[in-house]
Amino acid sequence: MARAPRIQFEGAVYHLTARGNCRENIFFCDKDRWVFLKILGKAVHDHEWICHAYCLMTNHYHLLIETPKPNLSRGMRQLNGIYTQYVNHAHARVGHVFQGRFKSILVQKDNHLLELSRYIILNPVRAGICDKPEDYIWSSFRASLDLGRRPKFLKSDWLLTQFSSNLGSGRRLYQQFVMEGKTHKPWDDDLGSGLDLTL
Repeated sequence: MARAPRIQFEGAVYHLTARGNCRENIFFCDKDRWVFLKILGKAVHDHEWICHAYCLMTNHYHLLIETPKPNLSRGMRQLNGIYTQYVNHAHARVGHVFQGRFKSILVQKDNHLLELSRYIILNPVRAGICDKPEDYIWSSFRASLDLGRRPKFLKSDWLLTQFSSNLGSGRRLYQQFVMEGKTHKPWDDDLGSGLDLTL
């Protein structure tokens, strides 16, 4: 049976996930995560994407990507393909790193995008890795709050300006918004349906 084509159009926003083959790790050390972010940055640049948020876990990742051009599949082939080559070479592996095709969920650029940004950032909290999302260095949250180095490819201004036209106030309110998600557990609703988010 033929695979359904990806829905791609100008200005689309996607929640993107990919997990390890047979639920195995895709990141084996911090260097792997740095390399992945470098490859992601190149894909964002080459395909003129806008990256609103990201979170790298142990056996999967989450991206919140806007595509001004209808080129999602090309960019994801670049991202996952080059990273697979790196992992197999660096760790003396062969075969697949990722399980099947990446998952893409179309997102409305409104409150749904805000809720997804919170859902993505709270992954390490939900997994018990940390109590506060700003303590986790492998997501975009610290950079969005201006607490650490900001990758050039990350564009969090849209998220922040949904809370305030003043970036300082926007960061404080965005942090409060994310922390509120710890109690109402947005991952229990349709945002996470169909996703295997186990470590």
